[in-house]
Amino acid sequence: MANPLFARKPVKLLLEEMEGENRLRRVLGPVQLSSLGIGAIIGTGIFVLTGVAAHDKTGPALMLSFVVAGLACVFAALCYAEFASMVPVAGSAYTYAYATLGELLAWIVGWDLVLEYAVASAAVAHGWSHYFQDFIGIFGLKLPMVFTNAPFDFNPATGTLSSTGTVLDLPAFAIAAIMTIILVIGIKESASFNTAMVAVKLAVVFIVIGVGVFYIDPRNWRPFAPYGLSGISFFGKTILGQTGRGGEPLGMMAGAATIFFAYIGFDSVSTHAEEARNPRRDVPIGIISSLIICTVLYIAVSAILTGMVPYDQISIDAPVSNAFAHVGLTWAQFIVSLGALTGITSVLLVLMLSQPRVLLAMARDRLIPESFFGAVHDKFRTPWKSTILTGIFVGVLGSFLPLRILAELVNIGTLLAFVIVCSAVLIMRKTHPELHRPFRAPLFPFVPIAGIAICLVLMFSLPAENWLRLIVWLLIGFTIYFTYGKNHSALRKANQAVRDLPGGVRR
Repeated sequence: MANPLFARKPVKLLLEEMEGENRLRRVLGPVQLSSLGIGAIIGTGIFVLTGVAAHDKTGPALMLSFVVAGLACVFAALCYAEFASMVPVAGSAYTYAYATLGELLAWIVGWDLVLEYAVASAAVAHGWSHYFQDFIGIFGLKLPMVFTNAPFDFNPATGTLSSTGTVLDLPAFAIAAIMTIILVIGIKESASFNTAMVAVKLAVVFIVIGVGVFYIDPRNWRPFAPYGLSGISFFGKTILGQTGRGGEPLGMMAGAATIFFAYIGFDSVSTHAEEARNPRRDVPIGIISSLIICTVLYIAVSAILTGMVPYDQISIDAPVSNAFAHVGLTWAQFIVSLGALTGITSVLLVLMLSQPRVLLAMARDRLIPESFFGAVHDKFRTPWKSTILTGIFVGVLGSFLPLRILAELVNIGTLLAFVIVCSAVLIMRKTHPELHRPFRAPLFPFVPIAGIAICLVLMFSLPAENWLRLIVWLLIGFTIYFTYGKNHSALRKANQAVRDLPGGVRR
């Protein structure tokens, strides 16, 4: 008898779940899905991480870092698109893993997606707070200091926590509450709100590119790669390239691992496959188009930024607005700050929109309580209970934990999910070649293998403490699965019922 821990969920059963009272409303077209992808991607990457990576790790070679990270995402996106067209239900990588790799690995992916979406949302809420405070500062407004930041911060050089003298980050909590209300009301309203924000921030990005190109000094691009074109480490030990004072790897590849956070979100399009009007066509369009558009914009903005300001003078906190101030265009501060605030808001919206859909898929399988996480609102047709819980979780983490701890938790979890999805495509092509695939990842098996390889290189290039945090997170997940999920699994009970029948089929 096969080990029930690795029992796979039949694709036919996945498709049947789209029927019935708990099915989500199909209201999203290709434009809205692409906007959701762009909304999730463009934000923190352009307006924050460009400064950190260029200043500390890459110099002008940041452009190539975005190419490498984008390439890893392209390979993963093609694999996501194949699955999303084949099995257009909620759950994203969790659902795909359940159909190909079995229940235990599906749980690992689902728990991993909680790390990606919920913790990333908290990190983005924290970042939103600081941009909001900068924005209102333009008008001479200021919040009481006790409500401006998390009560403590983390120093990566010493590995210690220090008090900030504040009580909580009130704007981070407030924006999480506002997003929760919008998301409970409905997916169509949420998507329309996101589309409007995407339009605003894309306009600002095009202004940055269109104006900034006239202030580029090519001398700022020399040397192009002051830290080298490598920067690969293995569990925190640099094996190729330069090493910083804290022992961290430096170089273009190290920069790619750092700014990978900027691409988090394109996979969220696949979590809304069940809400797409024509998911077999529209979801692949949404995933691939949003990723290509954002990659081109990332490369363009990093070229503008490093061309306007010498890499060692780029601001870490507000790189884009400070770059315009550096060349005397102080009027741009308002426009860039508005674009950054809008961009980060849409990232938060899409991430918080995606998390409850993953929980809904897990609840349908009874791996978590269905009465709570599987509840769909009678009027709004949204997973309202899990949306509210996600909002509380994001608000608490975003207002009490420092940004460094939150952000570092996310990259490695996302890369792990990408590795599993690429592996699942390889397995599914061999085990279920007969299934209809409206979209097929091209150049098979090169695309999934290349996706696995690049994502693993980036994972190993992250600091060692990221691996420790991932292991702790997974251990918590295993505890929940073996104490609750395994005993309530709908698939396990169905298989047991078949085995108990006279002449039942042994699986």
